[in-house]
Amino acid sequence: MTTKYTPLKDHDTPIKVLFTGYLCTVGIGYLFALIQILFTHGMADGKFGLSVDDIVYSYYGNRSGTVLEQKLNGSMKDNAPELERFKIMEWVRDGADSEAYKEDGVDKIIESRCVMCHNKEATGVPDFTNFAALKALSEQDTGATFASLTRISHIHLFGISFIFMFVGLIFSFAETTTTQYKCIAIGMPYAFLVADIMSWWLTKIHPMFAWLVIFAGMGMGVSFMFMWVTSILEMWLFKPVFINGFGSRYLQWRDSPEASVADRVWFYLKVLAKQGKKAAVFAQEQWLTRGWPVVKQWLSKK
Repeated sequence: MTTKYTPLKDHDTPIKVLFTGYLCTVGIGYLFALIQILFTHGMADGKFGLSVDDIVYSYYGNRSGTVLEQKLNGSMKDNAPELERFKIMEWVRDGADSEAYKEDGVDKIIESRCVMCHNKEATGVPDFTNFAALKALSEQDTGATFASLTRISHIHLFGISFIFMFVGLIFSFAETTTTQYKCIAIGMPYAFLVADIMSWWLTKIHPMFAWLVIFAGMGMGVSFMFMWVTSILEMWLFKPVFINGFGSRYLQWRDSPEASVADRVWFYLKVLAKQGKKAAVFAQEQWLTRGWPVVKQWLSKK
């Protein structure tokens, strides 16, 4: 296969070190991002591990209780003893009165357990030194606010798109993947990123879209890992993997004259599109000849 670029295995060693350093750094960052999701969204239902309920509670909310109670039983559960958490929840259920806030000693618990993170200097979290901010959390849990979704959405779109741009740029020098599959792999993360951000907003509106959040996140992860692994293997292990190892079979399959999976999928999609067009034309004819006259006659009687 003739190439118009320098393959990863043929780059100078300093360039390989540069590419590898970046890939390893963002790979570790991606891993920590997944861990962070497990300790935030993954604890929304009070149980460790990411589930559909966690997604629903994070974006749509748990409408059966208040925000403060859900957090104390979920992601904030380990930050205070059970008795102190119960005292705060009892105060919330009694109306979250400002006088009882001090009389019941809730203010002392908040100062010792919460203010270290929830203060004026912290970003992205409520300021518990302001009673009004704490009082607002004693209302029904409706999940993430539209303001917070707007802020998080633009941060993720800008930041993650840059990560995938450089990962995709390095991967574009790969030679074991055909141009067709290379374009798919490079474009997939952006499609899934947009789907992921949109799914947050959709889940905020209706909990049924929580599955889309998980699906889009998995799509980003798979495409990232494919480009990451392929790039590392081609730079440092090309001969033992793709010449003498299991990758040689893949290269034989790639160079086979038979149509690729992507070609077959595209062929069937075009066939379905043609059939769908015929069905649409037929439905339009039926509507104009049979459906619309009946509706028109019914409207004239009214």
